[in-house]
Amino acid sequence: MPVTLTIQPAMPEVHEDPLDLMDEIERLKVEKDAVLLAHFYVDGEIQDIADFTGDSLKLARDAVTVTKSTIVFAGVHFMAESAKILNPTKTVLIPDLLAGCSLADSCPADKLAAYQKQLRAEGHDFQTVAYINTTAAVKSLCDWIVTSGNAREIIERVPADKEILFVPDQHLGRYLSEVTGRPMILWPGSCMVHEIFSIQDLLRAKKNNPGSIVLAHPECPKPILDLSDIIGGTERMRKYVASVEKPTTFLVATEANMIHPLAKLAPQHTYIPVPGIMASDGTTCACNRCPHMARNTLQKVRDCLKTGQPEIVWQPYFADARDVLTHSLL
Repeated sequence: MPVTLTIQPAMPEVHEDPLDLMDEIERLKVEKDAVLLAHFYVDGEIQDIADFTGDSLKLARDAVTVTKSTIVFAGVHFMAESAKILNPTKTVLIPDLLAGCSLADSCPADKLAAYQKQLRAEGHDFQTVAYINTTAAVKSLCDWIVTSGNAREIIERVPADKEILFVPDQHLGRYLSEVTGRPMILWPGSCMVHEIFSIQDLLRAKKNNPGSIVLAHPECPKPILDLSDIIGGTERMRKYVASVEKPTTFLVATEANMIHPLAKLAPQHTYIPVPGIMASDGTTCACNRCPHMARNTLQKVRDCLKTGQPEIVWQPYFADARDVLTHSLL
């Protein structure tokens, strides 16, 4: 099931002083009765002024506690959709509407519906478990939604007599199948950021940093996970580094901006991003920086607060997605 991904390049912005932008954003949050949520993968300067930071699970739970009338979600489109689904009466803004997700794009709702129909025609009795990195339209077709933080717990709630169709991340699905012992039908999707880590460069980094600990997100391919010491989502990474008192070098195999919250939480450690694939000119690819998350900038956060755009608008299928999200995550 080949998927063609098109990433629109972000438009260059006129330079503005970051401190001035931060001050303006803080003022606008009060003026617009707004709250700012920021994922760990956006730039650190946005995380620093956010009211809530976290992974997808934490931010979904944070969203339902918001008392302000407007939510600005610095992340990617499916995250802002989830915030709207859980807060239908609130205004939900996203700094850049083109901040998508390669993983979500790999599983279009129409193709998933067709595949589910095919499996049922073949006699499969299954439930569909979707990683939260999916569109609201896909969520509305599923029985369970998981994040990297709660996936194992949710998988264990699926009735034992049901098969599991896991979408869209094949690497996370394979990992969960191994740790839970539940066979799964895997959708062939993957995250462009976690797909590109170089085994050779990881081995070289381990050799150059004796005693280092490799932290890897379960969205990484199995060869990377096999070389890792700690496998878990971003929240587990935070908890682990905070539990290690002795200064340690950590090799981090996830989006490079994750180093910002790790270093804030446990500054005694050294954090080194695991390199991506080697380019033809001999330089290391910076693909472990998500180009979609990079669309979130201070200027765009300021602008969406000023204009009230782009806004995530309620869609009819959000109601079904809300039911699945609520019983899975909240």
